[in-house]
Amino acid sequence: MSNLIQRRALRLQNLPKPTYPEELPVAARRADILAAIQAHQVIIICGETGSGKTTQLPKMCLELGRGVDGFIGHTQPRRIAARSVAARIAEELKTQLGQQVGYKVRFHDRCSPDSYIKLMTDGILLAEIQQDRYLRQYDTLIIDEAHERSLNIDFLLGYLKWLLPKRRDLKIIITSATIDPERFSRHFDNAPIINVSGRTYPSTSATAP
Repeated sequence: MSNLIQRRALRLQNLPKPTYPEELPVAARRADILAAIQAHQVIIICGETGSGKTTQLPKMCLELGRGVDGFIGHTQPRRIAARSVAARIAEELKTQLGQQVGYKVRFHDRCSPDSYIKLMTDGILLAEIQQDRYLRQYDTLIIDEAHERSLNIDFLLGYLKWLLPKRRDLKIIITSATIDPERFSRHFDNAPIINVSGRTYPSTSATAP
């Protein structure tokens, strides 16, 4: 038991201290998102591509001390996305990929016991359930791009609803584009929805001479 206490104290001591790019719309909702994560076991983040939700939400979880008692698991629908998002977050946290931020995809595991954030495909998380029924290695799960509604994501959402009463310490964040986020909210007993606007760019006509 003393070893577990020492390990937790060490992880807490080494917890990364994130900063946020102010130009990303999700940064403007940071206070609301942090409060919602603290107050609820499940929240839904609804935002368009470019809002920054994929890269910034794991950092907000770190700010709340998540990742100390288990990984912040962060699923992506595709392998290339898992690797690229992990690399981006590691860069923003000024750490080497595979250390505080890692990823696990088929045939490649670049996580270490010192990692706080673990990117992976939803298929990897499903496979881990066979050996870790209660997903004890995680204290937070971010299911990204849930609006794609693959069989993997549908099964995961059903499984997580079953798991929630058995893991009261587990926080779950579901992210979706602006496509029917109310459906995900209803699935998780009317979980709160936070809307984040997408980044806007000037049109070419606006900059033309």
